[in-house]
Parts: sequence; structure tokens; C-alpha cells
Amino acid sequence: MIIQFRIGNYKSFKDIVTFSMIAANITSKDKSLDENNVFRVDDELQLLKSTAIYGANASGKSNLISAVRFMRQLVLNSSKDTQANEAIPVKLFRLNTETVNQPSFFEMVFIIDGQRYRYGFEVTPEKIISEWLFYVPKTREAKLFERKDGEFKVSPAFKEGKELKDKTRDNALFLSVAAQFNGRISTKILQWFKSLNVISGLDDTGLREYTMHVFDNNQYRDEILGLVKKLDVGIDDIQMHKSPLTLPTIRDDVPNELQDAFKGLIARLQKNSKNSQVEQIKVLTTHSKFNVDEERVAIELFDIDNIESEGTKKIFSMAGPLVDTLKKGKILFVDELDARLHPLITRAIICLFNSNETNPMNAQLIFATHDTNLLSKDIFRRDQIWFTEKDKFGATDLYSLVEYKVRNDASFESDYIHGKYGAIPFIGNLSRLLGEQ
Repeated sequence: MIIQFRIGNYKSFKDIVTFSMIAANITSKDKSLDENNVFRVDDELQLLKSTAIYGANASGKSNLISAVRFMRQLVLNSSKDTQANEAIPVKLFRLNTETVNQPSFFEMVFIIDGQRYRYGFEVTPEKIISEWLFYVPKTREAKLFERKDGEFKVSPAFKEGKELKDKTRDNALFLSVAAQFNGRISTKILQWFKSLNVISGLDDTGLREYTMHVFDNNQYRDEILGLVKKLDVGIDDIQMHKSPLTLPTIRDDVPNELQDAFKGLIARLQKNSKNSQVEQIKVLTTHSKFNVDEERVAIELFDIDNIESEGTKKIFSMAGPLVDTLKKGKILFVDELDARLHPLITRAIICLFNSNETNPMNAQLIFATHDTNLLSKDIFRRDQIWFTEKDKFGATDLYSLVEYKVRNDASFESDYIHGKYGAIPFIGNLSRLLGEQ
């Protein structure tokens, strides 16, 4: 479970901003939202099951999700993928002379097996400046380790890190190194970061491969098929059609290095194949065929790539991550969730999370969107709606609708479109743009 995420000096974020999944002390006009959209962790803490992030184009919505992706990747890979002098691919805020010489800041507060942790680091392209890990055993926060300018302070409660200070490179995270040596706490935290699903609604190529894999292995076959059918895209069934992949021959005039690269690729594909035969897999959708009397007389198989709509392709591609997140109580970040989807389908996906019935494991959905149809008090509490807005210096501010005093009968969508909450594009006078020169 995510409690809070903080970032600073990263892409369009200059100062440190805080994104929170903590439920505010408010009540909705529709009491079912308070019962379904929120879940209790303990006597003092309630968390949200979903949040939507709105803002103008280039205001920082995608950068927030990008920051989560960067933190996840660095935690998972810094100890094994980087060499001693390799640069860290962090993107600093570039529109201020002060920040270009300062580190980026990342911090996540989360819960694993009922235990609350606060982990973060400051990083430049050259090295890790600082790093810290705290936990809350009862009521008061306790330090597990702290790192600052090459100096380490390791608590006895984090004994797995005692002998690893000298084994940690300047550009590697201490937590990642401890996990590489099978540390109990660090491994648990790395597995939590690995379980974070951070995806884009604009590029679903990788999602398709995952969904095909779990569908083909019957891991979530019934759930994926059920979800696709419930979203009413006219599909009766889904099949995976496998056939040998015909590989092109390599001409003699192709440079040797390209021949070697191609042969290496084929060797890797064959290694990953069960029978050393490289296969191509097509996703086929089944549709009913009717006669003139509207009687179902046959079925038709459609190649999802050649016949189905872009929306149908996206629904299938996202079905795997959606089902996995809901079944296992994970966290899903989605940039541009609404892209290529009808507003009612997007709403249906959100309602899967905002429901005690379909989300009993308290999975969390955080997504960026432009779909103002979702800005409704029938779907969200005020603390579930967030905005990004750039100031005149190009820096992104992040804030929640709960910070505004809103009447019970107010329309979130109308007020937003009319600029009451900010975070909308400022469009100048276009009347003469294409006029006579």
C-alpha cells in the first residue's frame, strides 16, 4: 500500500511536492463513496483506493508518474546494472540556475505486511548524495539506516547492512546492495517496488505481451475474458493462435556485425522457447455470426491486430495488469488511462477499484487523465482528485481538490473547466491565427 510519495528537482518539479493517498477527514454527500473508496489500515490511518490527476498538457501529470517509474527502476537495478563511473539517468529541473547543481529528491512511504516504512534518496547524475530508511514499529518512527556524503549510520535493527558499506558504490543504492546479499528487510522492500505496476495508456505493447502470457498459461484466463466481455466490445471469446515463425535468410552482403546481432537475437528467442522453435502468437477474438433471421449460426475469428479497434486492443492489453493488481492487492500507476477508451469504459475500470466487492484486497489505482467526465462527486471524494499546474517559472505545483471549500451541490467538472481550481490550459486569442497575412 502506498501512503505518500514526495519528489523534488525532477523534470518539471522544482521544489519538493507531496502526493498523498491518505484519506482526509471529510464525508461525502453520497455515503457509499466513504464506504467503498476508502479502506482502514488501523485506528489512525485510512487510505484511498484510487486517485485521479488532472492538469493542462505539459503541466507535470506524466512527470509525476515518470518519477515513480524512475525511483522503482533505480531501486531494482542500481546495484547490478551500473558500473563504477556510469551516470545515473536522472532528469533534473533545468529552468533554474540553482537546481542544476542540486540533487533530485525521491521518497516513498508505504506499508508491507502491516509494517510502515519511509524510504528515500537524493541523487545526481554522478552519485547518490543521501539515502535513508525508517520504519514505525509501534508509534514512533525508528531509523534503520542513513547515508550522507559517503558516511553510513546503520541501526542494529538493520544488521543485514552492517558489512556492506564498503561494497556500495557511489552510484548504487545501499538498499539495493543489501538486497543483492539477500537481506531480509531490503529484499522485502525491493519485492514491494517490483510489484508496483507503472504503465502508459498510450503505449500498450509491453502490456499486451504480459496479458498474452498470463492468458495463455491460464493464470488469469477466466478473469481477463470476463473483464473484456463485461466491458461490452462484442467479443465472445479469445484464443491464442501459435505458429512457427518463418525467419528471413541473411544475405551475404549484410555486414558481419549485423549478421552476428541477428543470429544472437534468434539464439535468445530459441533459448526462451520451450522446444527451440521460435513461434509467433496471434490474439484472435471470437464474434457471433447471425443469419437473416437474427439467429446465431456460426462464429468469426478476428485477428486483434488487423480488424479490432484501437480501443479493443487497449482493453485486452490492460486486462492482464488490471486483473493482477486487483487480485493481489497491488498498486497500479497509469499515465493517460483514458486514451483510446470511451468515458464509460474508463469509469467502469475506476469503479472496479472503488468497490468493496470487486476490490476486496484494497488495490490502489493512481492515474493521469484529461477526461473531465470523471470529475464527478458520484465517482470520487474530493481527496481523490489531484491537479498539476505550472507557474510562470516553468515549475509544477501539485495539490488536491480537498484544499478547496466546495459546496455539496457543486459540479466538479463545471468548476474545473471554468478555472475555479486552476490546472487548465491558458489559450490565447486564435481569431487571427489563420487570417489574411
